[in-house]
Amino acid sequence: MPLSLATDRRVKNVHSLRSDIIFAFCCLVAFYVCIQALDVLLLIYVSALFAVVISPAIRVIRRVTIGKWRPGRGLAIGVLVVVMLAAVLLFALFALPPMIADSHDLAANWPKRVADLSARFQGVPFVGNLDQAKLETYAAGVIGGAFGFFRTFAVGIFGVFSCLILTAYFILDGERAFHYGVLLFPIEHQERLERTMVRAENRMRHWLIGQLILMSLMAIFSSIVFYSIGLKYFYVLAVFAGLVNIVPIVGPITAATVCSLVALFGDRPAKVLFVLLFFLIYPQIETAFFTPRVMKTTVDLPPLAVIVSLIIGGTLAGIVGALIAVPTAALCAVLIDEYLVQRPDRANSAVTS
Repeated sequence: MPLSLATDRRVKNVHSLRSDIIFAFCCLVAFYVCIQALDVLLLIYVSALFAVVISPAIRVIRRVTIGKWRPGRGLAIGVLVVVMLAAVLLFALFALPPMIADSHDLAANWPKRVADLSARFQGVPFVGNLDQAKLETYAAGVIGGAFGFFRTFAVGIFGVFSCLILTAYFILDGERAFHYGVLLFPIEHQERLERTMVRAENRMRHWLIGQLILMSLMAIFSSIVFYSIGLKYFYVLAVFAGLVNIVPIVGPITAATVCSLVALFGDRPAKVLFVLLFFLIYPQIETAFFTPRVMKTTVDLPPLAVIVSLIIGGTLAGIVGALIAVPTAALCAVLIDEYLVQRPDRANSAVTS
């Protein structure tokens, strides 16, 4: 072998080794950055996910034409936000005035209400020996803890607004970002990857439909139960229970707490038992029966995959992980079906081509 060829080969090997070392080092740095910025990356992923599932509503608004004029993406987002805020405002104007009046009455007569509750519980076993002063102290502690919870929840509002802003930007510029991301892959794989991601996008959009169905079921069944026991503001509480049901685990717990407090300080505190029974039984039925079947119909996932994804998502990322578990499972299912599952028809088509 000539000396020049051996030297060239040695130089190429050195360059290849350096490239491998630099690439490995960059991968380690990227992994470290991802670990440190995990919360930010999760926020970006959730925003992109909601942009995907909300985009059909934006398309519907953009189909509205006045002469030759059609609204752009930015105006469509504004219209959607205004409609949602108007719905919330109308509901608040209808539901809040009587609740505010009763809350003022409760605050003014708080000691008397506590005394009445203590008197009603005198005949209950193991409760009749409770000291009224201790009961008042415990109630004040519970209310203080509730206010602390809502204070912490208010801090998270910043994250919600950040997510909304990112979602709006993903809707406005997400398509260009998607095509740019596809260009990072080898040219021979770009077309297949784009088709796969579009198919996954269509399945992920159906998750919102399934979630709305589950929220509606919670609102319907809770309204029936609350009306049958004569619970005050049953319509408001049913709508509230349906809305917060979008958040797994915490949603039903929050609804149960609010509804129990309303029943406790209403005309008959015994209604608390029926409220707690409902929120103990219905979430189990929803998790075991409604959720797998609804998501099977809308997202086309087997019931076992839905349950496993909820468990894994909740374990890895808590409430947010459980919230986005099903659409993420739909995305993974499409990718696995396209790139890992070996089908005879694909093998035959590959051999033919």
